[in-house]
Amino acid sequence: MDLDAIQQTSQKIIKNIEKVIVGKRPVIEKLLVSLVCKGHVLLEDVPGLGKTMLARSVAKTINATFKRIQGTPDLLPADITGVSIYNPDTKRFEFRKGPIFSQILLVDEINRATPKTQSALLEAMGENQVSIEGMSVALPQPFFVIATQNPIEFEGTFPLPEAQMDRFFMSLALGYPDIEEEAEVILRQNKVHPIQSLEPVVSVEDILKLQVEVPNVYVDASLRQYLLKIVDASRHDPNILLGASPRGSIALYKAAQAYALLNGRDYVIPEDIKNLAVDVLKHRLVLRSETRLKNIDARAIIERILSNIPVPMEQPKTQG
Repeated sequence: MDLDAIQQTSQKIIKNIEKVIVGKRPVIEKLLVSLVCKGHVLLEDVPGLGKTMLARSVAKTINATFKRIQGTPDLLPADITGVSIYNPDTKRFEFRKGPIFSQILLVDEINRATPKTQSALLEAMGENQVSIEGMSVALPQPFFVIATQNPIEFEGTFPLPEAQMDRFFMSLALGYPDIEEEAEVILRQNKVHPIQSLEPVVSVEDILKLQVEVPNVYVDASLRQYLLKIVDASRHDPNILLGASPRGSIALYKAAQAYALLNGRDYVIPEDIKNLAVDVLKHRLVLRSETRLKNIDARAIIERILSNIPVPMEQPKTQG
């Protein structure tokens, strides 16, 4: 693999997205990690922070097809996957693809959709295919779901079940910009929104090539044990009712590989795992009710776990 070229591609993508999304490089980096790991992202944040613009910026940057679904209580599974319509001219039913047949799919306010509609996304996110009228239909590649939900509104919402939450590779939040960043946002959008002039800098083929390279990144046995100790600790913490699943272990392993790759390395270091553990694992934990009453959140628990587990000191730099 050409590590210099991969790192240049990574920086090119990030810098292009930053023309629209100001001051959120760590979030953009992790979103890119999820994309090259064939994962999906849940953005949990209050309205107006740029979640939709982030999704559109990613699609434009890699020249991918983009569709948006607005989560509402009356949204049906067929509104996502598509529907067969009778054509009187041909006297046959013709399938019309729904918005899920896109490379970048934004599901806005997913927790406003009913559980039945939420479940329609499960197969697509897990298997990269949908079942329609008894047939399995493959989705375009890359297929990347970015779902958003507003954490402060509960009326008229349907909380995502644990099985659905576990399908998301990472859970991220943009957060409020600081004063200087917000001033920059105002200036950039004074006349024309920068998304209007954003041009592609790579192709979807470049992303597919990165996806192929991720498994080739070396992870030393000591780091695998370090990662597994973190996940295992989440299953025995007294504040947690249900710890991270093996899917969480796999996701953290792949995320560390991708993070190393995008930073021009063919080997993982402990900081890769530490930088990603919270965002990969926090949404996979089910906290005890008394833990919530104490205002202890999953982020704080994982950060404490990371501080308590010794970091391996020496790792080989290559597989050879």
